Amino acid sequence: MNTAAKNSSVEQTLTRPMDEVYQLSTMTSLLDGVYESDMTFAELKKFGNFGIGTFNHLDGELIAFDNEFYQLKDGTARRVRPEDSSPFCSLTHFTTDITYKVDGPLTRPELEELIKDLVRSENLFYAIRVDGVFKQMNTRTVSYQEKPVPMTEAVKSQPVYSFEDIKGTLAGFWTPIYAQGIAVAGFHFHFIDDGRTGGGHVFDYVLDYGTIQISKKTHLNLQLPETEGFLNANLSRANLADELEKTEG
Repeated sequence: MNTAAKNSSVEQTLTRPMDEVYQLSTMTSLLDGVYESDMTFAELKKFGNFGIGTFNHLDGELIAFDNEFYQLKDGTARRVRPEDSSPFCSLTHFTTDITYKVDGPLTRPELEELIKDLVRSENLFYAIRVDGVFKQMNTRTVSYQEKPVPMTEAVKSQPVYSFEDIKGTLAGFWTPIYAQGIAVAGFHFHFIDDGRTGGGHVFDYVLDYGTIQISKKTHLNLQLPETEGFLNANLSRANLADELEKTEG
């Protein structure tokens, strides 16, 4: 390898972590009830300072930004401990490529269409953050599962929370349609209020005003667990679209 090629290779190696989404396990395994892994957040934080996911035993929702990681459950929020573990999460190093200020109310479909207009292509991955005041915010947090059950069963008992005129942060990803099942294709957001007291997986919202930040990602780093649960899971979901509609809204 000549010097120029070697230097190019080194540069790509150094920059790739900033351009990638790190994905632990798959959404299809979560749908099948694979709720445990041995990946702790002490390890996972190496892969990003921004992201969403869940915890072992489906014990609440993960939201992370500014290198601060929170567990959202039962209407509360607490900082994630290094020893906490996750069976499924998406993480990245957030570097802002696009910033856009919203001055008037936007519904969820309107905001999503605006983001699609702002990005270059729907075939890339994007980490998305929205800081602002929400006229309405509807969320849920999944509940602790002692034994594995299909996620469509687990979410039947999930508590749902509604907020009005609340300031906070929306964090999540746009995942291209071709990656459905690896993650949740389309938009997938979690929310936490500005006081860091509560939030959850987002169903619906109306943004009053705020700032959108978008971070483009061109690499996917998929890590598959070797737990018994994952190795024996049924990942060929015959009704994938229906299951995701029931679990993700």
